[in-house]
Amino acid sequence: MAVGILLFGPLSDKYGRKPMLIAGTCIYMIFSGACALAPSVGFLIGSRIIQALGAGCMVAVSTALIKDCFERQTRDVVLAVVQAMAVIAPMVAPVAGAWIVTLSGWRATFWLLAIIALLCLVAVAFLQETLPSEERESISVLKSLGGLIKVGKNPGFSLFLLSVGVLSAPYMAYISVCSYIYIDFFALSETTYSYYFAINSAASILGPLLYLKVTKRIGGISFMNAAVIISIVCGFMLVFFGSVAPIIFLLCFIPFTVMESAVRPFSTAILLNQQERDTGSASALINFTHTALGSFGMLLGAAGWSSFILGLGIILAGGAILALLAWIILLKSGIRIKGIKD
Repeated sequence: MAVGILLFGPLSDKYGRKPMLIAGTCIYMIFSGACALAPSVGFLIGSRIIQALGAGCMVAVSTALIKDCFERQTRDVVLAVVQAMAVIAPMVAPVAGAWIVTLSGWRATFWLLAIIALLCLVAVAFLQETLPSEERESISVLKSLGGLIKVGKNPGFSLFLLSVGVLSAPYMAYISVCSYIYIDFFALSETTYSYYFAINSAASILGPLLYLKVTKRIGGISFMNAAVIISIVCGFMLVFFGSVAPIIFLLCFIPFTVMESAVRPFSTAILLNQQERDTGSASALINFTHTALGSFGMLLGAAGWSSFILGLGIILAGGAILALLAWIILLKSGIRIKGIKD
């Protein structure tokens, strides 16, 4: 998925948003159906990988579309809504998937994804192209992909992206190990676990709302400072108190869930403001970084810790400290970040 994000974002700067979005949606739809019909696990894994490339295209191009279509103030609200969905999805998906598998079997989950992709394809057909032909990159495909390097060389963009992107690692680490924590460590039933999981999912909705409310009263620098410091505190709270009881574990992690989901739309809006052109490349780098670091976080979360709670606390505290260091370096460097102020 991260590779699809990185590939199709710059290509949308060359060929336009709508053709790439159609291509990505078709890939996702076709290979969702292939997953449903898989005769072997090898075929399933291969189809799943190509399906993920299409998903990556849809993520990168949709973010670029938002930059194309909306002015700054409206864009912030739209990004908050979209990023809320992006944060909620990995939280809700395991519960919904388990329910579908119980009723209809695992193949039904992929047929459902194929149907959803078909509906998306119909919606895409009605979209107008948002990148006029005269504004597209008239260069080779290879040079178009080089737009990633050009965007990445912007130090304000790269350092800020690193400081917010690293917070994706502990968030996705939680996704990967929370069932083991609640069911194996705390000995909760699967049903009770789903309640705890749902509460944390509901908390993620508060983040984008918090971002829209709070940033009207305080500047972006203060908002980022608070988000990183709260995340560090949550990490240490997990290390020292997370093992006491399931409710304590949940209460230690929820503030980070809210802050991580609040930082997403805030940072995406700021990062898109850094680029007047190469919007597709900027969108690709933003979403690639979050996806790649989130995937790395899942691997770290499932590593051989003596306790998954201890491991998650260390990942959260360590990731937030890295975010703080990158943020301090950026502020001390004097590099101008367009659209952020205190």
